[in-house]
This record gives sequence, C-alpha cells and structure tokens, in this order.
Amino acid sequence: MSRRFEEIDWQQTPLGEISLRRRLEPSLLVDVYEVKLGEEFLMSSLFTVAEVELARMGLAAVEGEGLDVVVGGLGLGYTALTALEDERVRTVTVVEALGPVISWHERQLLPDTAALTPDPRTTLLEGDFFAFARAGGGFGAAPELLHAVLLDIDHTPHHVLHPSHADLYTREGLEGLAARLHPGGVFALWSDDPPEDAFTGLLAAVFATAAAHEVTFANPLTGGTSSNTVYVATTALSAA
Repeated sequence: MSRRFEEIDWQQTPLGEISLRRRLEPSLLVDVYEVKLGEEFLMSSLFTVAEVELARMGLAAVEGEGLDVVVGGLGLGYTALTALEDERVRTVTVVEALGPVISWHERQLLPDTAALTPDPRTTLLEGDFFAFARAGGGFGAAPELLHAVLLDIDHTPHHVLHPSHADLYTREGLEGLAARLHPGGVFALWSDDPPEDAFTGLLAAVFATAAAHEVTFANPLTGGTSSNTVYVATTALSAA
C-alpha cells in the first residue's frame, strides 16, 4: 500500500509556488494526485470527468479527419490524453505556462496519463496561451488554422488565475480565437461554475453555434454529486 502522503515536486513559478502531491484517499484506497498553486488546489485526479468531457464534447462537434488540436493548459493531462484517443486527431499541441508541470509529464510522474508524452502526435509547448492568442499568430509549431481549441486554465470566464487572461473572454478576444479556426472548427471551455446564460450568449454572438453543458459526477468526498460546465462553440461551415 502507498504511503499516505508524498510531496512529489515543489517549485517556484511566476504565478507562485506550485506543488504536485500524492495522497492515499482512505475512502477509496486509491492514490490521488493533486496540484496546488500557493494554498489553492488547482486540480485532482479524483475529479477528471469534466476534463475528459471537454475533449470528447469538443471533438464530437468537429467533422472530418486529420484534426489539429490545441489544448490550453496541461495540468494532469486528462484533456490532452482524451483528445489523442480520437483516431481522427493528427496533432495535439498543449500550451502550458508553467515549466514544472511539463516536467512532471516528461519525467512520467503521473501514471494515469503516462501515455501522453510518448505519443508522436503530442507537442508540449511552454508558453502563455493567452499571449499566443492575443498575438494573432500561431501556437508554436501548430498549424496556423486549427480544428479545435480546448481550454482549461482559469476557474471560470470571470474567475481567472491572472488578470492578463481576462481579455480572452470578451467579444474581441473570442473573435480573435475564432479566426484561428477552420470553418466548422470548435472552441470548447471548461468552467468550475454552473452554466452562465450571459457567457453562452457572448459565445453565440461570435460563433455560429454555442451551448453550455453541465457535467455531473460522483463526489466520494461528500457522498453526493458535483458538476462543472463545458461550453462548446463552433464556427460557421463556410464564409457564406
């Protein structure tokens, strides 16, 4: 049986101290991997349903083959790994601002998503997703036009990790992101809050279609259920 608690890695970053921890969850007798930024819990391997659904719902909205995908935020790797499970996907470029997070995957410290880095379709790009989006160019070596952008960085469109992220969630920011997509391309976003009509309406003003999906999942810590939101928006199939 695993030790009850282990701090696997701790490093200082521009956003504060980040740590990767493993603990034994006594209610399930399973190892749980958690990420903390300062005193704030960012993610846990105990709750990954919505991160998986971000990729599944996003890619389900895209037609065609040879899909080029950008994932904003690497985290524990569940969204990116789920994207790779779609056989139509040609490339997955994961943009992650924090080098230590990339190093966890390169060092194979996360057993559930260990298949991510060996997959030749995967590129881990250290950089600021929002700065790339704002600049209007490409995301590293990813193709200039993309079939899908899957974003899971901020807590919600209004509760951001850094003030510089906020402009993406405006009409101008979303229009810039939509311009990076092929016709029929998708922008999908994870949020910790329930669906917001105002944000869904903003997406609908920019994209051809927009929907908010509430994703519920069992919460073994409370004995009940919890939920996140996945927003899915698609560009028009043609300029006409």
